[in-house]
Amino acid sequence: TLRVLRPRQDIVRDQDRPSQCCLILDGFAFRYKALGDGKRQILSFHIPGDMPDLQSLHLEVMDHSLATLATSKVALIPHDTVRAFIRAHPRIGDVFWRDTLIDAAVFREWVTNVGRREAYGRIAHLLCELFVRLRAVGLTNGDSYPLPIPQAELADATGLSTVHVNRTMQELRGDGLIKTNKASVVIKDWDGLREAGEFDPTFLHLRKQAA
Repeated sequence: TLRVLRPRQDIVRDQDRPSQCCLILDGFAFRYKALGDGKRQILSFHIPGDMPDLQSLHLEVMDHSLATLATSKVALIPHDTVRAFIRAHPRIGDVFWRDTLIDAAVFREWVTNVGRREAYGRIAHLLCELFVRLRAVGLTNGDSYPLPIPQAELADATGLSTVHVNRTMQELRGDGLIKTNKASVVIKDWDGLREAGEFDPTFLHLRKQAA
């Protein structure tokens, strides 16, 4: 089933018992946990090609929510179909298993980023991650890439206030590391941005990038 979803629309919610997996075909999505006081923590961002809820094949109850950031096109694939496909093509099962392991590696990096880096490094690291991931699937234009992530969502992803995010983005621009447009980022100094975020792409375990 193909669906086009509005920005900030939940695909699946915490405590749901989904019967299908989601494949992002176009747009951006994010995982998050909502707290009782209305605050939330964004756990990861997802781009076209990602299947962010593969774990629902084996875990009956969702322990977090998945929502869109921008207008997005998604494919909803029934669990029974995915299971039958894996049984018929075991190597695809290996690919899905590898994908979940990479998810875990990304979570470890995000815990380190939010827990130990200063605001400047946190945002620099996130900008580096998104650039490398989007480049790997052919969604960059030279040193530019789409970034439809409002500052409120950047704040929830990095454990900062929106004011602090705004100030830090200004610092990154002022230091000549990036340039921002309405919904995109241009990397002006890749080496400087990578150094600021202590970014090592090993945790993404990319084997090749799109032609």
